[in-house]
Amino acid sequence: MNPVVGLDVAKGESQVQAFLNKSKPYGKSFSIKHTREELDHFIGFLKEIEECL
Repeated sequence: MNPVVGLDVAKGESQVQAFLNKSKPYGKSFSIKHTREELDHFIGFLKEIEECL
């Protein structure tokens, strides 16, 4: 299975949870605010997941 990243988008901030496999979460869920700095952090998180493959 390919990694899956779930986003619960709301006004002002979003919750993020990633899974490497069907029942194997990658780290803990976290929230990001819709700012440039935190979205850059989210992009770094996605690149981190790519490196695990």
